[in-house]
Amino acid sequence: MPLTSFQESVARLLSTNRTEDSHLAGGAALHLAPSSKRYSNDLDYFHDSVERVATAFADDRALLEKHGYSVHVDLNQPGYIRASVSQASDTTSIEWAHDSAWRFLPPIKNDIVGYQLHPMDLATNKLLALAGRDEARDFLDILMIDREILPLGALCWAAVGKDPGFSPRSLLELLKRRGKYQPEDFKRLRLSEQVDLEDLKAQWLDAIALAERFIDAQDPTEIGCLYYDHAREEFVAPPPKDSAARSTVVPHFGRPGGVLPAIRS
Repeated sequence: MPLTSFQESVARLLSTNRTEDSHLAGGAALHLAPSSKRYSNDLDYFHDSVERVATAFADDRALLEKHGYSVHVDLNQPGYIRASVSQASDTTSIEWAHDSAWRFLPPIKNDIVGYQLHPMDLATNKLLALAGRDEARDFLDILMIDREILPLGALCWAAVGKDPGFSPRSLLELLKRRGKYQPEDFKRLRLSEQVDLEDLKAQWLDAIALAERFIDAQDPTEIGCLYYDHAREEFVAPPPKDSAARSTVVPHFGRPGGVLPAIRS
C-alpha cells in the first residue's frame, strides 16, 4: 500500500485513538488501496467538531511522545492543527481538522489505521477537491477512483449531495477544464511508477464522455445520491432510469453521520 513504512508505523500507533468522529481521511485513506500509484504526503484526521480536533490532537500527541516520536506543531488554530512528526531521520506531516459530519456512509474500521472515512465519501470529497483546485495529484486520484471505486458520472451525481451549490452538469463542466498537465507536474509527486501523459489524457476524455451520458440518463429528482445495487451488494453507476436492469438498484442519500444502505427483505 502506498503509505511509507514510517507513515504506516505512525498510523498503526494512532489507530488505537481513532473513533467514528476522529477518523483517517484524505489522500492517505484513499491510497490504502494496494493498486494505488501515489504516496500521500501526510496523514489527515477528520473530526465532527472543532472541540474534537483539540481533544484528538492532545491524545495523539501524548501517545506519539510516549513512544519516542517528536511532535512539532506547525499551525494551531480552532478546528485545524498541523504538526510534523519525526523519529530518527524519518518525518511526516499530520493534520487534525474539522470536517462536516454530513456524509453518505459511516466511517469504517480498518485493521491498520483504525477508523477511516468510507471510500464513497473519500471519492466524492476528492471530486469536489479537483473541481476547486487544479492539482495533478487530485487528477491522478480521480482517474484511480473512476477506474476502481465509482465512475466519474456517478461521482458527479453524488457529489452535489455534499455541495448543493453545484449540479452534476456544472461540476462536470468544471472538470472538463482539468487534465492539462506537464511532465514536471507529476515529477513533484511521490509515485510508485511513472505515468504516461498520453494514456492519462485518453482515460480522462473517455471518463468525461461516459459521465456526460450517465448524467443525461438519470432521474433529475434523485440528484445528490449514490446508487446501491442490492443484487451485487455494492455501489454502482446504474443503467438508465427506464432500464429493466435497474430493478435491484436504489438511491442512497447521505445525512449527518452517514447511513448504511437499507437491507431489502
